[in-house]
Amino acid sequence: MSDFFIILIGILIPFFGTTLGCAPVFFIKNDLNGTLRRVLLGFAAGVMIAASVWSLLIPAIEMTNQSLNFIPAVTGFLIGIFFLTAIDALIIRLTENNTPQADTKGILMTAIAVTLHNIPEGMAVGVGFAAILSGEGVITYAQAFALTIGIAIQNFPEGAIISMPLKCAGFSRSRAFFYGVLSGIVEPLGAVFMLILTSVLSPFLPYILSFAAGAMIYVVARELIPESQCPNGYTSATLGTAAGFALMMLLDVALG
Repeated sequence: MSDFFIILIGILIPFFGTTLGCAPVFFIKNDLNGTLRRVLLGFAAGVMIAASVWSLLIPAIEMTNQSLNFIPAVTGFLIGIFFLTAIDALIIRLTENNTPQADTKGILMTAIAVTLHNIPEGMAVGVGFAAILSGEGVITYAQAFALTIGIAIQNFPEGAIISMPLKCAGFSRSRAFFYGVLSGIVEPLGAVFMLILTSVLSPFLPYILSFAAGAMIYVVARELIPESQCPNGYTSATLGTAAGFALMMLLDVALG
């Protein structure tokens, strides 16, 4: 199989994860069970934390040929954090006039927020494969696929979290599925954008890898972990996080 088709499959895997996550809207009658929702959110958080460390930050440090090789990683990481902070501020501005009764509008804004957060995840996948094409040799195909599979696993609960509430709010099953899938289409688009700029971005790959890590950690700290926690659900959310982290770590070590 040619490199083109291998990379095409790699950048589409996260989108398939979102699509599969939206599919239960056709055969599950009610919204996600509270415990299952917390486990899935915690699991997604664990996957993203591990992916950020093993597939993004460590390669970013190893790619830098200088004594202070941590500087690009720290700089890119903080820029990623600030970038997502700005995105969240924009979302808050868009939703500040929402009322508690505006359930459908709030759900749609949640879908928009997830879509915006998916952009840096798609960029992370693209950067992983761009690092391979650059010839630096820091990231292997196995590591790139570990990252894209990890993001796909994380996208599964995100797809469900968008589509199921929309169905419960009165949307048809097909329409709820469509909006959920639409939130994931930005990931392959972001990946393709990064691949197109491979030749230009090569000197900046350590910064871009760590930028993607910062963006993903922000999503974990700002969205996934807080949403997974409740007074009676700490244990299920924590165990889900541990399971997600362990699986992603296993994928990276076994495939890398």
